[in-house]
Amino acid sequence: MATQSIDHAAVEPARELSTLGVVSSAHLVSHLHLMVLPALMYLLTDRMQVSYTELGLALTAFSLVSGLTQAPMGVLVDRIGGRVVLMSGLVLGGAAFASLSVFDSYTWLITAAVLAGLANCVYHPADYSILSTEISERRMGRAFSVHTFAGFAGSAIAPPLLLAIAGWAGVGASFIFAGLCAWAVAALVLLMPAARPILAGVRSAATPGGGKGARSGTKDAARGAANGNLLEVLNPTVLGLTLFFTLLGLSGSAMSSFAIAALIDGHGVAPSVATAALTGYLTASAAGVLAGGPVADRTTRHGLVAAAGFGIAAVLALIIAVATLPAPVLVVAMALTGFLYGIVQPARDMLVRKAAPPGATGRVFGIVSTGFNIGGIIGPVLFGLLMDNGLPRWIFGLAVIFMTTTAVLGILEERRARLRAA
Repeated sequence: MATQSIDHAAVEPARELSTLGVVSSAHLVSHLHLMVLPALMYLLTDRMQVSYTELGLALTAFSLVSGLTQAPMGVLVDRIGGRVVLMSGLVLGGAAFASLSVFDSYTWLITAAVLAGLANCVYHPADYSILSTEISERRMGRAFSVHTFAGFAGSAIAPPLLLAIAGWAGVGASFIFAGLCAWAVAALVLLMPAARPILAGVRSAATPGGGKGARSGTKDAARGAANGNLLEVLNPTVLGLTLFFTLLGLSGSAMSSFAIAALIDGHGVAPSVATAALTGYLTASAAGVLAGGPVADRTTRHGLVAAAGFGIAAVLALIIAVATLPAPVLVVAMALTGFLYGIVQPARDMLVRKAAPPGATGRVFGIVSTGFNIGGIIGPVLFGLLMDNGLPRWIFGLAVIFMTTTAVLGILEERRARLRAA
């Protein structure tokens, strides 16, 4: 399978660092936006007089729109580059959340969720396309880990930060803050150096030589890929990775979006303990992502890394589901689960990158990331129904099932990768 690679001798480290910082900041904002409604869910049920299921429908609307538009957005990124697309998404997402400070009806909540979902569809194809063009091959795993860490950091800081702002100045102020963050990063994207041509430095694994003919042939192939369509990159590997991402979306939604409510209603813990447990999970997830970067750079068996991480995380989630743990033990168990969930993320991204032909990074990441949205469409309604029907412990029970299945898929993907190599 052809892959993209950059001649690291020709890439300025300062430029790499600047680009990585801006793109990672955008990823942080995208995850903060993902957590706005879940973090404020407990307050919005009273503010809007709606049920968890109705709030779950707003999250589903967000994911549905994002899922339907993410793959086509990958085509657009491959054709015009990620910078303009990324900046547009940040501006729209900021406007969607800021508007909720003015219009607080449930109807507008659904409308804003739709607009935010449209904004969200840009991040994965645009971010990964920019990074694959700008970052040296030998540092790609660590760059992916920093990028993913920023996203997890955005998820981790969102609940305490947004709840603190809401307690100090009201829920509307939290929505305004979410909008301002996006607009500030959009300004940074505008100030980024001009993007390198998408074909610069692209090599094909199928043309290992460094000669002029090999480079010319690779550029022709990349040019064709960049002007192609979604069907040209659909194959069993990409479809399998899409399912992989769907399961990631389902388990992630269970553990992050509904953990506080499930711990309060199902385990009888205090809201402060539930918030601490979720914060521990999200913070440890971010730390795990950083630890996973060097692991991804030092191994080629990324499928096995994913399988091991999710297998052990499933065991911990099972303990949380069936046992009533003391508060300190619960926080530690959630944190360990989050760390394992995070450490596999760079390996996950490397699996997808290896599946992307030259010039098609935006489309492949756009397609497989749709799995997150499929999980986001199914998960909130499913978990909301469990909460409304008095089955909060099954939030963690289903997370166990999804994590276990993800581990099995990781093993299968490793086997498929070895067969491709052979």
